[in-house]
Parts: sequence; C-alpha cells; structure tokens
Amino acid sequence: MVEDIRRWIEAGNEMPVCKLVGMKVDGVDAGRASCSLVAGEQHWNPFGTVHGGILCDLTDLTMGMAFMTTLGEGEGLATIELKINFFRPAKTGRLRAEAKVIHRGRSTGFVECEVVDEAGKLVVKASSTCMVVKDERAGFWNRKED
Repeated sequence: MVEDIRRWIEAGNEMPVCKLVGMKVDGVDAGRASCSLVAGEQHWNPFGTVHGGILCDLTDLTMGMAFMTTLGEGEGLATIELKINFFRPAKTGRLRAEAKVIHRGRSTGFVECEVVDEAGKLVVKASSTCMVVKDERAGFWNRKED
C-alpha cells in the first residue's frame, strides 16, 4: 500500500480537496504521513490568521494518509472522530503536518498529528479515530480520470 501511495504522489496526482485548499501530500511511510500548506490571505479568518477549519482540513488529510498506509486491498477509511487543540495562530508561510498511527485495530485506528510553522513552533495538535470500511473503490490513486 505504501508503494502504491508513493507512486500516486510521484505522478503528481491530487485529491480535489487538496486542489481547493492548497494542501500537498509530501510523503508517506508505514503508519506515517507528512503534508503541507502554504498559508496565505485566502486561508484567513476575519482576524487575519489561518481559519481553524483550514487547520482541521490539513490535520484530517495528514492523519487520513497515515492511516491509509495500513489498509489492505478493497479497504477504505472514514474519519469518525477528530479532536484538535490550537496553540498559536498562523498567518502566512509553510505549515508542515506530521501524522503517526498510534493504534491500528481490526476495524478502527487512532492517529495523532502535529502542525508546525516555518520556525518549527507548534501550531496545532490533533487526533482522530479512523474506521476501516470495505470499499470497492479503494485504491483511488489507481483510478483513471473520467
């Protein structure tokens, strides 16, 4: 699974949400993923900082990609719970998210993620519970564009 995801990334494929928000999957390893976002004014809330929902998107993407590396053939995933703590505001610049699968059970798993700014300062810490779902469309990175 990890090699399939790496080939998908290297081919320059993007999920629609990544295109919309401006996120990028930087890499995966077994039970791990890293993603990034170059934050700008388009991501701001009314107070001139990155909107919390954007940070949730980045952590959800990163944790989902980490959990995806644990899936088998014909399996997909769904986030069934997400918790996030905000430590400092971010305005502009590259935000880097790193996620790690902490526990992988038969039908669910627990993943943690940290987002840091360009100075390496912690912006948010998040966790999620992911559910394994049987999905005939699993392996979307192999899907041909319609």
